Amino acid sequence: MQIEFSAPVVRWDKRVESWFFVTMPQELSEDIRELPAPPRGFGSLRVRARIGATRWTTSIFPGAEGYLLPLKRQVRESASLAEGDIAEVELEIIDL
Repeated sequence: MQIEFSAPVVRWDKRVESWFFVTMPQELSEDIRELPAPPRGFGSLRVRARIGATRWTTSIFPGAEGYLLPLKRQVRESASLAEGDIAEVELEIIDL
């Protein structure tokens, strides 16, 4: 399943080091929740992601407002993304 969306980069400061995410739009997240997928920790789904020229494999996690895609420092730096910037994301869900 291929997905494309745009979303702002947000910071989560609940730990010593800040974590950064983009939240998938609610409608896309609802569609994903209906897909048959194997059970994984925290309800996560494995994905291949791309922002700009950077591709990586990670997991998305269900959140209150939609699935969350974590953004590693390397990804943010490669795409010149900071908190509040809009990320153009391509995802392929690989857990289906």
